[in-house]
Amino acid sequence: MSNEELLFAASTLWVVFAAVLVMFMQAGFAFLEAGLTRMKNVGHVAAKNVLIFALASIVYYLVGFGMAFGDGGNGFVGGSGFAPSTDDLIQIGKAPFSWFAEIPAAAGYLFEVVFAGVALAIVWGAMAERTRLWVYFAFGIVFTLIYSLVSHWIWSPDGWLFARGMQDFAGSTVVHYQGALAGLAGALLLGPRLGRFGADGRPNSIPGHNMAFTTLGVIILWFGWFGFNAGSTLSVQFGGLGFFAYVALNTNLAAAAGVIGAVVTSWAVVKKPDLSMMLNGAIAALVAITAACAFVAPWAALVIGFGAGAIVVLGSQLVERARIDDPVSALAAHGMAGVWGTLSLGFLTVPSLAERLGTGRGGLLYTGSAAQLGTQALGLLAVGVFTFGASFVA
Repeated sequence: MSNEELLFAASTLWVVFAAVLVMFMQAGFAFLEAGLTRMKNVGHVAAKNVLIFALASIVYYLVGFGMAFGDGGNGFVGGSGFAPSTDDLIQIGKAPFSWFAEIPAAAGYLFEVVFAGVALAIVWGAMAERTRLWVYFAFGIVFTLIYSLVSHWIWSPDGWLFARGMQDFAGSTVVHYQGALAGLAGALLLGPRLGRFGADGRPNSIPGHNMAFTTLGVIILWFGWFGFNAGSTLSVQFGGLGFFAYVALNTNLAAAAGVIGAVVTSWAVVKKPDLSMMLNGAIAALVAITAACAFVAPWAALVIGFGAGAIVVLGSQLVERARIDDPVSALAAHGMAGVWGTLSLGFLTVPSLAERLGTGRGGLLYTGSAAQLGTQALGLLAVGVFTFGASFVA
């Protein structure tokens, strides 16, 4: 076996392992959502997580993977690789999925489809306890297609935002911001749960039934996020041999800072530390660092994580004041934190890391130029208008 073949084998093993870690995040979402909702709905929440992943797996194989990464498309959608054949999937770096240059397309599919499943889990978290079964089927199909289009824009070499140098290494925008936008559209259409807001508009607490479940869910998600972010190298040598370890380090630092940021902010605003906000601080920080994990210095990962922890506390209160019922704080933890993580790159991207990864340029702090910040803002605006609009109409 040649050195090149050994690298292909190592990269394939790494990406498949990372995909399994990300799939395990569905268990984390199930525990998180079950703990934050009422006992009578636990079975519904658990079944939803299995159903949406099964649905995403089939739709993404038939249509989504080709829309996102198929060769021969344009800046907005891929043009081949729909319902790929055996030969299509076992090749490395060849049409119709030539973007996957160091792993078989089958490994690429496995890694990308679990991301689609995570995005769907975020959508339903914001709509928890008031969604009928048929909605999961109908909107699950529609959102998988929406997700696939946007992932093409940002992650495919043919995508129009990729060409502009938008930086979103593992999906603060593609996965989390999109999921929160679709969840917001659904929450607005469905309205709040009965009794969530009084006749005078004041919020009434509907506490979750098991914070131990929620804590376990967050720990599982934190664990799975190492596959989510570090696995997005899609190779053992992208960015340099073993660069994925640096990505994992930044991921962990940000999550830790997010816990502290949420506790400090909760103490300052609510006058006491709150367990649910502390846990969501970790999630929000992981969301924010998802875009930035490969582009920033460790000190910046701490800043991004701490800021996300503060944002989730303040953002959750803002959502509640707007009379939007979000049982798991998905809009703040995934939406607002996703925006913060994406925009932070406009300030904090290290120029040498942008060059190493071949994406965009250095941030304002290093270069004095707001060019990357403008690109990040353009991407957020385009994705926001498209995803929210398409989700609301659907």
